Amino acid sequence: MSLKIRMARGGAKKRPFYRIVVADSRMPRDGRFIEKIGHHNPMVPKDHPDRVVIDLDRVKHWMERGAKPSDRIARFLDDAGIVNRTYNEQPQKSAPGEKAKERMEAKAEKAKAAAEADAAPAEEAPAEEAAAEE
Repeated sequence: MSLKIRMARGGAKKRPFYRIVVADSRMPRDGRFIEKIGHHNPMVPKDHPDRVVIDLDRVKHWMERGAKPSDRIARFLDDAGIVNRTYNEQPQKSAPGEKAKERMEAKAEKAKAAAEADAAPAEEAPAEEAAAEE
């Protein structure tokens, strides 16, 4: 049985309140759980002490038994100093493809060449004026 430490939603519509529970990973989000080990109330200010309340002894107990925290719970436990959270890499799907990168490089080269062309005549103009005066 794979165990998860995760949140189960409660509260009214538009007024969320979450229980932090240990549950079998196959159970539904708000379904059966093994033990309630805390709660999270996102409606109170971030610096309020009742925003996140977790029984850290029970968390350690369940983690020794193989329970894995969800991403949000891992963040809470990292703030409490129990777990060193690993950061997920940003997905590369949104990165431009090879063709788009080639087009961007070509556009940058063209802009650079245009900037150099604009700068070159400005430098030659004073030399031409000096030649015309003689």
